[in-house]
Amino acid sequence: MNTLANNINSYFFIRLLIPAAIILFSGCAGVPEIKPSSQSQPAVITYALSLQGVPYQYGKDSPEEGFDCSGFVKHVYEKQGIILPRTVTGMALSLPKIPKNDVHAGDLVFFNTNGVSFSHVGIYVNNDRFVHAPSQRTGKVLVSSLKNQYWHKHYTGARRPR
Repeated sequence: MNTLANNINSYFFIRLLIPAAIILFSGCAGVPEIKPSSQSQPAVITYALSLQGVPYQYGKDSPEEGFDCSGFVKHVYEKQGIILPRTVTGMALSLPKIPKNDVHAGDLVFFNTNGVSFSHVGIYVNNDRFVHAPSQRTGKVLVSSLKNQYWHKHYTGARRPR
């Protein structure tokens, strides 16, 4: 009986496990390396997120002096070789509209924060999050959620700078 069990074990090992191992290991060389999320997101997002914590400064558009919202967006896109208007309204009027259900990483999201349809702008990251230079009160570039009651209520649209 012991011999029969050994023969059955040998049969399964040779007929099933060895071919499975060959397929498994030969396929490893062709599988692309899985990159960290910071490497798989668009360069514009990686750079924008690297600026978190830079101080808010009205009328400024550099990491050295600080950013206001449109200065931040303009600076980030200039680093990618894309020139945008300096003002929020200029950006909104010059770029194609994107439906809210089609917003992708790198798209611009706009808000009415002071009675003007396009008075604030940020860069969409993913999962309803966007990076922006909100105000003197918050004091710095940060990531916020479109699901936040304030941003949800003041959302006015999205544009794609490509």
